[in-house]
Amino acid sequence: TQRKKSASLGGVNSGQLTMFTRQFATLIEAGLPIVRGLKILEEMLPPGVLRNAVMDVHDDVEQGSQLSDALAKHPKAFDSLYVSMVNAGEMGGVLDSILARLAEFREKSEKIKKQIIGAMIYPAAIMCVAAGIMTVIMIVVIPKFREMFESMDVEMPGMTIALLNLADLLKTYWYLIPGIPFLFMFIYRGIKSTKGGRYVLDVMFLHLPIFGLIIKKTAVSRFCRTLGVLTASGVPILDALSILRNSVGNAVVEEAVGEVHNSIREGDTIADPLSRSSVFDHMAVNMVMVGEETGELDKMLIRVADIYDNDVDAIVAGMMGLLEPFILIGLGGGVGFIVISLFLPLISIMENIG
Repeated sequence: TQRKKSASLGGVNSGQLTMFTRQFATLIEAGLPIVRGLKILEEMLPPGVLRNAVMDVHDDVEQGSQLSDALAKHPKAFDSLYVSMVNAGEMGGVLDSILARLAEFREKSEKIKKQIIGAMIYPAAIMCVAAGIMTVIMIVVIPKFREMFESMDVEMPGMTIALLNLADLLKTYWYLIPGIPFLFMFIYRGIKSTKGGRYVLDVMFLHLPIFGLIIKKTAVSRFCRTLGVLTASGVPILDALSILRNSVGNAVVEEAVGEVHNSIREGDTIADPLSRSSVFDHMAVNMVMVGEETGELDKMLIRVADIYDNDVDAIVAGMMGLLEPFILIGLGGGVGFIVISLFLPLISIMENIG
């Protein structure tokens, strides 16, 4: 029967690709031929970009192509890291274990991502609700006080004038408020689209309180785990580093990876350029150095990644306890400013009446 591809836009859902990889690994481990495994997974996948890609991969492999070559034709679904690991598995005759390793790698990345997103949902929800309430107060309630103060000809302090002017601004241009997040997103993407702008942003992110530590440890973990998995899978170290430069997701770490690549090409060690980077701490550098000296670099890199992932877990778990007081202080400060700004002229009115 003729199969039909579905119309699809955008990229592949990361969780869906992780599930596909785990299921594919399980089928190959069970002894199913690659073509049969792809056919089963194709039928299980929902319509979308990944299903369309798997259909093409199935057809190419059925016609005699290597699996890695067929995957490489769909970079939106399968990135260079994915393709390189599958290729290494094919060359070494260990495709089942490579797919299992790749699935585990993706599952750990997904877990950390979900933890960070989950930790941000509660404070983000509180801030959105608080911003909505404050906006309503500024647009609806504050102008009533302006009318009262002006009718009584009361002298207003600077705080009150600033509050009333802000309320007037919001009341006049309220329709622009929903566009503010999109404006920031547009500016952010514009800056990030340039090489220099992306580097500056990534340096700023690394120096953010709390979040900077999470970003740094996540980037180091991703570097170590990816390099460890690639080298353990039989990918040559220089090829692995070339792949890594495009997959770490941070310009500062990418620069460090480039230095490591040049260092190894010239016959030096991995640890030296890492020690010169501001991202990798002494513990990570020393463990990599030990791994190089003992010939177990891949195992040591995975161990470093596990340590950093545990650190991220602990930071994310503790972040909620730190964020709540800051949010409450911020909200309390905003409410306090409004109350004091409105209360000062009321005192003058009561004195005049007295």
